[in-house]
Amino acid sequence: MKEVTATGQNVEHAVNAALEQLNSSKEEVDIQIIDEGKKGIFGLFGSKPAVVHVQLKPDPVDTVVEYLHGIIEKMGYAPKIEVEKSDQTIKLNITGENLALLIGKRGQTLNALQLLTQLTANRMIRHHVKVMLDVGDYREKREQSLKLLAERLAARVAKTKRSIRLEPMPSFERKVIHSALAKNNKVATFSEGTEPNRYVVVALAGTEHGR
Repeated sequence: MKEVTATGQNVEHAVNAALEQLNSSKEEVDIQIIDEGKKGIFGLFGSKPAVVHVQLKPDPVDTVVEYLHGIIEKMGYAPKIEVEKSDQTIKLNITGENLALLIGKRGQTLNALQLLTQLTANRMIRHHVKVMLDVGDYREKREQSLKLLAERLAARVAKTKRSIRLEPMPSFERKVIHSALAKNNKVATFSEGTEPNRYVVVALAGTEHGR
């Protein structure tokens, strides 16, 4: 049951009756007052009950998933989207066949889809949540690839004494590079540039830069 019309001695009683039927709170519903009712003489004669229509608000997470599903369908796919949510994070995993185009070169398409979904979530959900979008286990493989890349670049910088600038990456990928080399005392990492073209630089330890 997502909506109900209820009556009561007054609007408050009618709303409470509707909330009880929906097993919800006022914050979770939209309330439309159809009739404010009438007390009548001595509260008896000519009285008229208040009538309200109460409807559950759409679940914001469901709305975000529906939005993402619509975008992917327009790209020619009919995927399944698995949802894992908490107070701070919404993890969405797209599964199906032949989804490589949803990932794109080095995850660029996937990152763009994640950004669009994040913006939608920011509009729909009152408190800030972080959206993490994945296709299969791509993110895990990408993280391992970035860690290996970080180690190789660190070795090259230590050998050549020359800094290396990586390609632009989203913040969560830059964080992987920073974390992978955080304990390496031969090199330092820092980010430069402005979004969405911000990138990581791997340099010799002691280079005067801030992240």
